[in-house]
Amino acid sequence: MDELIKYGPDLALGFLENIKIALVAGVAAMILGTILVAMRVSPTPVLRTAGTLYVNVVRNTPLTLVLAFSALGLSDKLGLVFSETPSTNSFWIVSMGLSAYTAAFVCEALRAGVNTVPIGQAEAARAIGLTFMQSLRLIILPQAFRSVIAPLGSVIIAMIKNTTVATAGGYLLDSAAVMKITFDQTGASIPIFIGLVLAFMALTMPIGFFTGWLARRLAVAR
Repeated sequence: MDELIKYGPDLALGFLENIKIALVAGVAAMILGTILVAMRVSPTPVLRTAGTLYVNVVRNTPLTLVLAFSALGLSDKLGLVFSETPSTNSFWIVSMGLSAYTAAFVCEALRAGVNTVPIGQAEAARAIGLTFMQSLRLIILPQAFRSVIAPLGSVIIAMIKNTTVATAGGYLLDSAAVMKITFDQTGASIPIFIGLVLAFMALTMPIGFFTGWLARRLAVAR
């Protein structure tokens, strides 16, 4: 317990980095996932094929490989640089890789929601002259989001926990990296491990309860 008190501030700062990565990646994943689902249900074959290929490839690739490719392939080999400061650049590289990975799962959750919308509503939208994008934006996606609030909450919770593998993308300031350094210095792992477990539970459990309540509150009556 003494080690947890001594190294608590450093661990708290590392945990804050996990939260920052989750916030950035969560927003980006929602945006990219919505674009992907629009591609997957598009009447244009090329867009459907591209969206399906992206989702299938990314969903079946380990996250550590996605982050390693972002750091080694895109950043080191192709010169994709967000900042001259190494830690800041690594932060954005990891956030980009995590959002690209999570977007595939957001897309599939939303596609399940799209499938719950009665086809008659899409046909009625076309009958009154709405384009595909208009019907998607005004009629289909609003209902799809309401139908999959709970699954999207599960995706966000998984994404928050996935921030602990940020070291695979070269980011060494998150809680997992700080925890490893602390283990190496003290040899006392149990109190620190339990402390971080409780911290993540305090973050993810309310999200699960809130999205479950919101899903029941906003459920679409059929």
